[in-house]
Amino acid sequence: MQHARTSQGDTVFHTALIVDDHPLFCDALSMTLQAVAPIEKIHTASCLNDALEHIAQHGSPDLVVLDLNLPDVNGLDGLIRLRRAAKAPVVVVSSMADNRIISSVIHAGASGFVPKHSQRDVFQSAIETLTRSETFIPKGYVLLENDTAAAADDAVSRLESLTNQQARILQLICEGKLNKQIAYDLSIAETTVKAHVTAIMRKLGVQSRTQAVLLAKETSFANVLHDSGTPL
Repeated sequence: MQHARTSQGDTVFHTALIVDDHPLFCDALSMTLQAVAPIEKIHTASCLNDALEHIAQHGSPDLVVLDLNLPDVNGLDGLIRLRRAAKAPVVVVSSMADNRIISSVIHAGASGFVPKHSQRDVFQSAIETLTRSETFIPKGYVLLENDTAAAADDAVSRLESLTNQQARILQLICEGKLNKQIAYDLSIAETTVKAHVTAIMRKLGVQSRTQAVLLAKETSFANVLHDSGTPL
């Protein structure tokens, strides 16, 4: 989608999609975005699948605002799939504000990160930064460049190679579901599931379903929080 630009070459956001399962926060964020940017239309989705369906039916918005804690998302998978589907800047808004989490989010392709309970001026700064096609990092936070970030980058690059259907199947595998249950949930043949699982393991460079789950969990924010000592 070709975004509108000002005479200075800055991007102008006219439409936005908020992906968050808390209706009151969606309402508050909608009002905040419209107060700090010329956004005319804002749509909301309470889960990743609803967001992807909205994009498939109505096209990409100019901006996506994504919460990390969604009922149908495991780690960075939601961000990766949304970024690929929307082909628009994705800003993560989350209460899990930690240098390691922010670093993982930005390395996975987010255009910015805003702590969930930030004041309006922080959201305004984020939008202004995005209009210049720059990445927004809130004051007081830094991007980490270390072995942990490199490992996360590698896991993310492998996960990005999965198709949307394969990513959905991997998510169900992480939930402990067997091929027969996955076939039922997705209304496809069990043989199709098996073919997808084989392709998933090949793309991820693993030899078993267990290894695939472990790789997926390398991008899990629960693990990042646990490792950094932040309480869940």
